Amino acid sequence: MGRKSSAKGHNREAQSSDAGAPAPPGRSQKWLLVAALIAFVAVVGGYAYVTTTRESSSTATMAAAHTDHAAPVAQAATNAEPRWAKTGPHKQASLPPFPMQAYAPPRPLNVVRAAYVFAAEHPEILSYVPCFCGCERGGHKGNDDCFVAQRNEKGDVTAWEPHGLECAVCIDVATEAARLHASGAGVRDIRAAIEQKWAGFQGGHTPTPNPPPRAH
Repeated sequence: MGRKSSAKGHNREAQSSDAGAPAPPGRSQKWLLVAALIAFVAVVGGYAYVTTTRESSSTATMAAAHTDHAAPVAQAATNAEPRWAKTGPHKQASLPPFPMQAYAPPRPLNVVRAAYVFAAEHPEILSYVPCFCGCERGGHKGNDDCFVAQRNEKGDVTAWEPHGLECAVCIDVATEAARLHASGAGVRDIRAAIEQKWAGFQGGHTPTPNPPPRAH
């Protein structure tokens, strides 16, 4: 009897000890962990999306504001009369040395030099003729800027622009303008013909002012 009672008591103590021990996590606890992880990812993703959307909206707003601010400036530049166009045909006794480069220009040298001379002597024409090579990104306002960098108060060229030496588009536009001028065409007709020929080339052109109404 003593042994049986002792065994029963031992079994009761073991069962009581097992009942008090924490049970291993079951499927419900695993699903809770998975749900918590999914919720965390959703919160982080939502925050990132909202932040990106706000930044994109802010960037677009700033770009639009910059465009709206720049538009009147570009329009004003287009309507402004070029300074040297008022000098009319301008013969110059001696021109500065022509720019040189280590490689051959895209057109024969005599054609290139003729374009430079025409730009120097006819600001009243090339100041109103746009260029289509993309040089507006460098601040050019017309085809004359592709060849002439600086003039003195008399209108004489004191520095050449080397860009025209290596750009076939600049040279071709100036050469076409010179040919039309030699045939008797006025600046308005010259501009119209060149715009028609080069329309759509590379998608744009310099913000060149239109010839004044008095120009023929």
